[in-house]
Amino acid sequence: MSGSTGVGNVPRQQQTSGGRRGGGRGRKGGRRSREVFRASESQHPQKKDASDDQQDLKSPPPACTDFDVAYFEAYAHIGIHEEMIKDHVRTEAYRDAVMQHQSFIQGKVVVDVGCGTGILSIFCAQAGAKRVYAVDASAIAVQAKEVVKANNLAETVIVLHGRVEDVEIDEQVDVIISEWMGYTLLYESMLGSVITARDRWLKHGGLILPCTATLYLAPITHPDRYNDSIDFWRNVYGIDMSAMLPVAKQCAFEEPCVETITGENVLTWPHVVKHVDCYTIQLNELESISTRYKFQSMMRAPLHGFAFWFDVEFSGPANSSIITPSLSPLIGISDDDPVDDIPTKKRTDLNEPLVLSTAPEDPPTHWQQTLIYLYDPIEVEQDQIIEGSVTLSQSKENRRFMNIHLQYSSGGRSFVKESVFR
Repeated sequence: MSGSTGVGNVPRQQQTSGGRRGGGRGRKGGRRSREVFRASESQHPQKKDASDDQQDLKSPPPACTDFDVAYFEAYAHIGIHEEMIKDHVRTEAYRDAVMQHQSFIQGKVVVDVGCGTGILSIFCAQAGAKRVYAVDASAIAVQAKEVVKANNLAETVIVLHGRVEDVEIDEQVDVIISEWMGYTLLYESMLGSVITARDRWLKHGGLILPCTATLYLAPITHPDRYNDSIDFWRNVYGIDMSAMLPVAKQCAFEEPCVETITGENVLTWPHVVKHVDCYTIQLNELESISTRYKFQSMMRAPLHGFAFWFDVEFSGPANSSIITPSLSPLIGISDDDPVDDIPTKKRTDLNEPLVLSTAPEDPPTHWQQTLIYLYDPIEVEQDQIIEGSVTLSQSKENRRFMNIHLQYSSGGRSFVKESVFR
């Protein structure tokens, strides 16, 4: 994510031999220190979000909790923003999207939700925006104001230090831009701030960048990772340390892991877990997402776990709902239901919508992929069916955390894996 607002990103991850464990990207996806973010999490309960955009059903915006304060403080660290800006795939996709939609931005009013250092706001100003409101609840807003001033844009870019839920903008806006995506797309719950900004300020027919997002799931094989973290203990300098295996598995695989894999690790076409249309999605839809999946393995290999990744699309308002993948029903998959065979969307020419992808076969980003490892691999034959369900839900402890409930079965055996993305 670009910065922090009422609902946002999370800190940089602690490292393991295989990648980042748990959540918070230093900003997004684990960019800040988890210790900083967890400073007060054991003391204060999290209040529930508002969930309906109809005026007569709206609840007041959620109060700013101690969890939120810790979150915003973490985003004041420059390292988080350096990591995001140095992700050239991410930053150049946003710059290209702004220039591609210059006709929507020139002479118009823009709000940048979670502006961070202000780089996206400045891109919009360079594209000719009449006015840009750069909103961030973190103290990084102080530096953003200086960056804007240093680039002689203080008359165009107005930095507002506060939550989207709390700051006041005395006009409707034509464009909302935000880099809100976290690990597993929805971790950190910053999309809620985009929804709030949309419902408060966006004109009818306005533009949201990005306009859609799609979260994918696929089974993976990763023998090198398993060997490095687990099989290592079977023979340590000739000493049998197999007694360490249960602890090693728990330590390595209890939480989601943020790592980079390649297309060679993926056993099947991905399944669409959730398609998000930023023009229509509501806050209550973010509380829990469930889907059933059914895969057919393309090869014989050990199944070591499942990978999540996402892509987002930048297109004009008229195209906001062009691609709406059909989701597997929540219940009722029968033996003759088709398996998942939805390839990742590719942009083949410049006339197609711009897509920022975090798929394993695409150039790596700071989001990498989110992996849920099994404690014990399952040997899978070519064409063998892997099926089950997955539920992603906001933690009651802290809505920025994510509970992952994964049920899977293959070869006549069924299992459940529970993880918490902190």
